[in-house]
Amino acid sequence: MAHGKTFRFGLLISLYLSQGLPFGFFTQALPALMREQGVSLKGIGLSSLLALPWALKFLWAPTVDRLRGGRFGARRTWIIPLQILSIIILALIAFTEPTDGLFWILVGVFAINLCASTHDIATDGLAVEILKPSERGVANGIQVGAYRLGMILGGGVLLLFLAELGWRHSFFMMCACLAIALFPISRYTEGHTHTEPGSSTRSALSGYFRTNQAWAWVVLIILYKGLDSLVGPMVKPMMVDAGYSLGTIGSIQGVAGSASALVGAVAGGLGVQYLGRRQALMSFGVLQVLAVGLFIVPAMGAGGIGALYLATILDSLLGSMATAALFTAMMDRCRPEQAGTDYTIQASIVVVTQIGMASLSGFVAEALGYTGHFIATMSLSALGLVGVYRLLQMHSFGLVERDVPEDA
Repeated sequence: MAHGKTFRFGLLISLYLSQGLPFGFFTQALPALMREQGVSLKGIGLSSLLALPWALKFLWAPTVDRLRGGRFGARRTWIIPLQILSIIILALIAFTEPTDGLFWILVGVFAINLCASTHDIATDGLAVEILKPSERGVANGIQVGAYRLGMILGGGVLLLFLAELGWRHSFFMMCACLAIALFPISRYTEGHTHTEPGSSTRSALSGYFRTNQAWAWVVLIILYKGLDSLVGPMVKPMMVDAGYSLGTIGSIQGVAGSASALVGAVAGGLGVQYLGRRQALMSFGVLQVLAVGLFIVPAMGAGGIGALYLATILDSLLGSMATAALFTAMMDRCRPEQAGTDYTIQASIVVVTQIGMASLSGFVAEALGYTGHFIATMSLSALGLVGVYRLLQMHSFGLVERDVPEDA
């Protein structure tokens, strides 16, 4: 059964939204809830280690590429059961109150990250397989935008509804959203895709690093999206310490920030289509660095809530544009026969770097204060971008410079 572009884009929206919804709770709501429970900045920063499955998923990505479920579909075999399992875990968290069950909530978050990261391997492989090169720029804007929309629901909207509906009913709403998002993948019919069933996990992983310019590309990924990850984990605690309520934090970070990121993702995808990979990476990278520096103003106690809104909106908007550019370039670096594995390796490199930086963020903030923390982050991000520029000058990386329209 043939599926048109509209259906394929809608399918990707539903799948990436499903991953973003629980991750929004983890990154947006949980740090604020932990700070309200008196957890230290170091503890909040170290809670980023709960995202380790996202960093280590490359270890089982070849298995997801290799083990495919016959008539049920190569990717659907993984996606549908994992999404159902995530719904069950969220329902269990709904019956655990944060006041006396924070430990079990953290265990649940880790389990959901394990499910969602594996779900992401299959989804990324599906995306590379069904998208034409000319569609990748727009599709990656949709991907990042849908993920951010999920984060709006699981982060900011959840914080807003906690006061009105209570903990349990708020989580039941997330369960309902994930259940509805199952409909498109249940209607999708997968075509035949080429695989290499005999390739082992070791050979599949090592094969990627033997591709042309692989190690230089790894360094570029680390420099491009790693260093600015020092920012995120400390923004919510800074707002709690400044006396803002969870509802206000949800409005600023979860709703305004994630909505801006959604717009930025779409704008970034369109920008990649017209600028080409290299120009988009550098242009959006510069804007990303400048946006990081905006948090220095509220950290100094200036500008009030308006400065927080401005910093959050622009950081989310411009950061998502940069993310869309990088993710599009990452698709260009995938081998068709190992699409899920190759994309997962690159995504895992991003996450490993981000987790490492996020885990250190609390130590940096306690040592330098919030103001010093954001100044240091902006400076490191700028140095990283200089490195990215040099690497793009030295290597071609096989990137598509501009999308060439193809027949649908």
